[in-house]
Amino acid sequence: MLYLEDPSRLADLLPGEPAYRADQLRAWLYRTPVVTAEEMLNLPESLRRNLSTRLWPFSMELAQQTDDGRTRKWLFRTPDRASIEAVLMSYPRRTTLCLSSQAGCAMACSFCATGQFGFERQLHTGEIVAQVAYAKAQLNRSAIGGSPARLTNLVFMGMGEPLANYANVREAIRRMIEEMGFGSRRITVSTVGVVPGMRRLATEPWQLNLAVSLHAATDQLRSRLVPLNRRYPLAEVIEAAAGFFAATGRRVSIEWALMAGVNDTDEQARGLAEIARRLRAHVNLIALNPTPRSSERAPSRADVVRFIERLRRAGVNVTLRDTRGQEIAAACGQLRAQARNSETSPAASFVG
Repeated sequence: MLYLEDPSRLADLLPGEPAYRADQLRAWLYRTPVVTAEEMLNLPESLRRNLSTRLWPFSMELAQQTDDGRTRKWLFRTPDRASIEAVLMSYPRRTTLCLSSQAGCAMACSFCATGQFGFERQLHTGEIVAQVAYAKAQLNRSAIGGSPARLTNLVFMGMGEPLANYANVREAIRRMIEEMGFGSRRITVSTVGVVPGMRRLATEPWQLNLAVSLHAATDQLRSRLVPLNRRYPLAEVIEAAAGFFAATGRRVSIEWALMAGVNDTDEQARGLAEIARRLRAHVNLIALNPTPRSSERAPSRADVVRFIERLRRAGVNVTLRDTRGQEIAAACGQLRAQARNSETSPAASFVG
């Protein structure tokens, strides 16, 4: 599969072709991706036919959209039946792709649909990059009115813990920057607190963004919600986040999924505010997108507003993120769960 190959070695896949064909193919894969090889119009028809079944490292299993097409969700399936989810979200001034770094997740966060179904395997570099290429190709075909007609932001907030697949994620980021032309400041890596990976990310040559999925301000609660906290407790996660900011000058953001009666209390707000002030971090709140296997639920709108006001009174910069796509199971892992619960979910090749 073409995306599974090192871009610098594409010529090895084109025996008997002139050297410049590899450059043309490289441009189609990374700079102006297309959905089918037939769209690579400067390649000979015979070569396009040869490449047609080798383009994508996965097939499309489910595709859904909502918000008048501004939210699109894809469930891809690899030849070994591993699941990959990606979500494209269009806004007036940005178009963001939420991509996956693993098939499943081993972090077992209590409220997350992905973790509830366990870990399948690491995604290869090409499987990560191909999610970006597919989203770019779809935007080239049908951009959303009122939003940028190109990808502007990439966030590793889909299935999996990116820092637990460090080598493949790092190489994927390199290709996104060097092959696809993305600015590093438009790429965000999210972690639940893999401290060694956070420290390593701080040494990379790019100006990446780091988001820490905190969800609780005390070790007791966080260990219940995020089991990894038993290995890397809050103090270590906060120290690693502070080190990232000191090394890169890039402000860390804190992700917080609000759960009714769990982490929306005054005590949790005070603790979160203290951590955010120490890190000079921006807080991104989102009301929990409920999952079938979790008893946690989103707070009322009034309780969300009260929590935000507590943080702002404490001097914290906070944003309430949209809860998009509930009707299409757009939270990470939910479309995969939907497919598993379906009696029939045949995979199909990309047809646009």
